[in-house]
Amino acid sequence: MTRIAFIGLGNMGGGMAANQAKAQRQVMAFDLSKAALEKAEAAGCAPVGSVAESVADAEVVVTMLPAGPHVRQVYAEQVLPNAPKTALLIDCSTIDVESARAVAAQAKAAGFRFADAPVSGGTAAAEAGTLAFMVGCDEADFAAVEAALKPMSRITVRAGDHGAGQAAKICNNMVLGISMIGVCEALALAEKLGLDPVKFHEISSQSSGQCWSLTSYCPWPGPVPAAPSNRNYEGGFATAMMLKDLKLAQEAAAKSGAAAPLGATAEGLYALFDRLGFGGKDFSAILELFRGRVAADQETGT
Repeated sequence: MTRIAFIGLGNMGGGMAANQAKAQRQVMAFDLSKAALEKAEAAGCAPVGSVAESVADAEVVVTMLPAGPHVRQVYAEQVLPNAPKTALLIDCSTIDVESARAVAAQAKAAGFRFADAPVSGGTAAAEAGTLAFMVGCDEADFAAVEAALKPMSRITVRAGDHGAGQAAKICNNMVLGISMIGVCEALALAEKLGLDPVKFHEISSQSSGQCWSLTSYCPWPGPVPAAPSNRNYEGGFATAMMLKDLKLAQEAAAKSGAAAPLGATAEGLYALFDRLGFGGKDFSAILELFRGRVAADQETGT
């Protein structure tokens, strides 16, 4: 039985760890949250009291942490000193490229194999085991990384060397954030013009306006039953998380000298939406901003 250390059992990590357990792998799970540990235990994982205990005999270490500083600290202070040198280290957090490459260099210097493998798909895919993984690693290590991620994955792609997974994730989510704003603007305009937004969805999804944000994740309730728009924008991919990724994209653009003006505009709009109190709602809820319903929503508490 493969022994997995899983560190970070939040909205994404909890479902991911559960799928490792469903695949009959021994999952030694750690999180600072007692509730998260209890949920992981109910899903078949073995809760432990520290990162060091989790990684002590691990064959694979998977981390799902909030940001670059957390990843740097956990690996430097707890994973690298305590995990066996034979362990394969995989960080699935979404962090800056610089941090991913720094941790990879530290891991390699300590004798470990390491991969950055951020995910796409949101909480529903994390629970279903249908995430898309974008991997940055040495080519020789990819087969082992792919096998380790299989219980959680719909598709796993090697983007390139260390840091390439994070680069792919940042660029992908910048496209997603921008396209969702375009779809929301169009739906709000259709409504103002007296065009049924559901009918507009039917037309545009079969025309040149077709995109994932419209056809697979429609922000207007109805056309896509599984979309968060049908659950009052609960679950899915939180506005605060989209804002985090757009900030990472802008930081990367500034450091590399790339022009990303639409990404900057999207960041500003999601920052506004977050400040208005919608950070916990799915990012597609920004439709309500363009419909002019934010003030009403705040008053009614919906």
